Amino acid sequence: MPPPDEPDIAAAELALGLLDGEERTAALRRLARDPDFAADVERWRDWFGALFADWPEVAAPQSLASRIEASLDGKAATPANDNMAWRRLALVASFAALLLLGVTVFELLRPLPAPVQIAVRMPAPAPAPLLAAIAPTGGGAPLAAAYDPARATVRITGALPVPAGRSAELWAIRGKEAPRSLGLVAGGPTRLVVPAAARQAIAADTVLAISIEPVGGSPTGLPTGPVVATGTLTG
Repeated sequence: MPPPDEPDIAAAELALGLLDGEERTAALRRLARDPDFAADVERWRDWFGALFADWPEVAAPQSLASRIEASLDGKAATPANDNMAWRRLALVASFAALLLLGVTVFELLRPLPAPVQIAVRMPAPAPAPLLAAIAPTGGGAPLAAAYDPARATVRITGALPVPAGRSAELWAIRGKEAPRSLGLVAGGPTRLVVPAAARQAIAADTVLAISIEPVGGSPTGLPTGPVVATGTLTG
């Protein structure tokens, strides 16, 4: 648990063992009778313990002891008030350094935010068209047919001779299913939009057939006249 926003300096000094003499005695008395002060001291101890645990021990240089003694000898001639002022200034500086160190360690140890993952939907590839060569049963050049699954359309190039007063109708026959009408074939290049009910019948190996029907197409929904051309769709 971090120290409070407005820290009690005496609690921090006692937790660090910086008090001695009358100040230490007064702090210990306060510790015994003031639960809030005791809780502050305990929080400081826990915080300093966790902070110092993150840093490895470093052996002090051999010359440090002599430097400290020389420093103490130099301060012996200064008045007691000056010693106390310097001591408190050093304590404030040490406390500020510890707070800065704690904030730095907290920032370094704080986990990085999880990377944001953005799902990207790739467009599905367009299905390949199905092709057929619709060959006339009486001989002659076949008609080229192409079915576009994405647009549900059939394109036919070329033309068949159709008797006057009659219509040519295109059918899809899949396996043993009944033929499904795809529409009337014009006397030249034709583009048909396949009815929704007939689209499931169009696949590779579906047979396309053209029959001769009354004007406007078969009245029964099935071929009624002769089949004059056939071809099989392939992928």
